[in-house]
Amino acid sequence: MNVCVRGQTRHYRTVTFDARRNEVRLIEQRLLPHEFKVVSTRDYRETAAAIRDMVVRGAGAIGATAAYGLAQGARAFRGSDPKKFSRHIEVVFATLKAARPTAVDPVNAMNAVRRAMARGEPVQEQQVIALAAAEEFADEDVRHCEEIGQHGARLIRSGTKVLTHCNAGWLATVDFGTATSPIYRAAESKIPLHVYVDETRPRNQGAQLTAWELAQEGVPHTLIVDNAGGHLMQQGAVDMVIVGTDRTAANGDVCNKIGTYLKALAAYDNGVPFYVALPSSTIDWSLAEGRTIPIEQRSGDEVSHVWGRDENGVVRRVRISPDQTEAANYAFDVTPGRLVTGLITERGICAASGAGLRGLFPDRAPGQKPQ
Repeated sequence: MNVCVRGQTRHYRTVTFDARRNEVRLIEQRLLPHEFKVVSTRDYRETAAAIRDMVVRGAGAIGATAAYGLAQGARAFRGSDPKKFSRHIEVVFATLKAARPTAVDPVNAMNAVRRAMARGEPVQEQQVIALAAAEEFADEDVRHCEEIGQHGARLIRSGTKVLTHCNAGWLATVDFGTATSPIYRAAESKIPLHVYVDETRPRNQGAQLTAWELAQEGVPHTLIVDNAGGHLMQQGAVDMVIVGTDRTAANGDVCNKIGTYLKALAAYDNGVPFYVALPSSTIDWSLAEGRTIPIEQRSGDEVSHVWGRDENGVVRRVRISPDQTEAANYAFDVTPGRLVTGLITERGICAASGAGLRGLFPDRAPGQKPQ
C-alpha cells in the first residue's frame, strides 16, 4: 500500500525483515492514525511481544510476523548441534504460538517454515531455508490478497454501499488486505462506492486503522458507531457487508472481531449479503465447527480506557468507566456459516460450508484426493 508521510508517498508492507540485523520490521499500529512509525524487534521474544501487545495485528500480518520470528530465532542460534538446534526451535515456536491464541495463521505460517527447514540437514542450511520460507509465506499472503480482491470486486457495482467491521485491510495482512482488497480493486477500476466503517470497540481498529487506510487510498467512507449498522441496514443504506476472519472452521464457521456475529444477524434479518474474505491460511481444517475455537480474552483496561488525541495534539489515555467497575474483554466471536452469504478466497467465492471449502481446496481438505 502507498502511504503519504510528511508529504512523501512510498510503498510499504506491514511487515518486512532486515536480514543484516536479523530484525523484524513492523508498522507500529498502536500509534495510528496520529503517527506513522516503523519499529524493529531484535529477537523472537520481542517479536512475540509485538504480536501479543498488538504492535501488529490481523491474521495475515501476524502470520507473516510469526514466520519471520521463527526464522529470526533460527538465525540467532549459535552452534552446529542439530539436536540442540531442534530444541531451540521448539522454544521459539511455542513462544510465538502463545502470543495470540485465537488466530491460526501464525501456527500455519510457522509450520510451513518448519516443513521447509526439514529439507535441510546442517543447522546453517536450515537457517538459510527458514528465512526463505518466511519470505515465501509473506509473498504468498500478498498474492492471495490480490486474488481475493479480483474475485470480490466482481460483487461490487456502481454505487455499492459496503459495511465493514474491524480492520481486515492492508494493515491486517502483508499488503492489500482481505475485506478491503475488493474495495481497493473496485476503486482502482473507478467504480463509485461508499464504505461505512464500524468504529470497532474496544480497540477502535475501524476508526483508527480502516478509516486511515481508506483515507490514504482516497476511498469515500463514513465512520459509524458499532451499533449503527443494523439501523443502516433497516434503512436500505447498506448493500453488502464484507469482513475478515482470524480462523475459519472446516464447516465454514468464521471467527472474527467481537461484534461480527451481531452484524451477520442484522444482515440476515434485512436480506443484506454478508461476505467473509479470507486467504486459505486462516482455514483450520482440524476444527469441525467454530464453537470449538478458543476465544481470546484480553485486559479489561482496553474496555475501561480509550486512547485519543486531545485539542492540543497530545495523544493520551483516559478512563471512561467508574474506578470500581470491572470490565470483561472478549476479543472475538463466532459467526455460523449459515449466516454467511459466501467466502471470498484466493481461489474464488464459495458457500460457507464444508462442501464449499472442500470444493475450492480439495488438495488441502483432510480426506480429499489431491487434484
